[in-house]
Parts: sequence; structure tokens; C-alpha cells
Amino acid sequence: MSDVPDPEVVELASKVFDLARAGDADALAAYVDAGVPANLTNDRGDSLLMLAAYHGHAPAVTALAARGADPGRANDRGQTPLAGAVFKGEEAVVRALLDAGADPAAGTPSAVDTARMFGKDDLLELFGAR
Repeated sequence: MSDVPDPEVVELASKVFDLARAGDADALAAYVDAGVPANLTNDRGDSLLMLAAYHGHAPAVTALAARGADPGRANDRGQTPLAGAVFKGEEAVVRALLDAGADPAAGTPSAVDTARMFGKDDLLELFGAR
């Protein structure tokens, strides 16, 4: 058996990552329901949920989390979806991730550290941090 991935599998994965970036919650839900792993990651360790969160798509984040996507899964650089959402100023995504159980103290830098770095006192308060 070859270590070279099937081109059709690569094409499907690329399409699903694009759906996460675009925030197509219904299509993502359908693919995950059909067997695409909820925690599928790209070559940088970014999960579908990370991409949806970073691009500001709270409904996609909620749909993925409801299907088992880990809201605390860090990418290869130690970044979490929550820290990315804080960095991008996506409050609806921050709330969706917290509702899904994301830990504001996880990751490098953490969401708490990121909020401090950018003076986002409202988010620090939401995280219960000072």
C-alpha cells in the first residue's frame, strides 16, 4: 500500500476545508454526518473548527462542535480556535466556542493572553480573568 493519498480524497478534503473557511454550516454538517472526521486537520494542524472560527463563522463552529469537533484542539503552532477568534475580534465565535467548552487558558498564546495583548477587557471579563 502506498503512502501517497488518493487524489480524490485530497480533493474532497480540500473542498471541506474551503467550506470551513467560507462558513457553510449546512454543508459541513452534511459532510461530517456522512463520515468526514469532525476533527480533520490540514497540513498545519488547523482543524475544520479552527478554520471556521478564524474566519468568523459562529454557526459553522456550533455545527462542528455539535458533531464532536474539539473546540480546544490546538494547531501545530499551539494556537487554539478560541485564541484565533479573540485575535480576529469575532465575539460571536468566542461565545460559540465557550458554549462548546473551549478553555480560555489553553494554547500558546492562550485566549486570555491574546485578550490581554490586545486590551480586550470585555473578553477578559467574559473569561473570568483580570
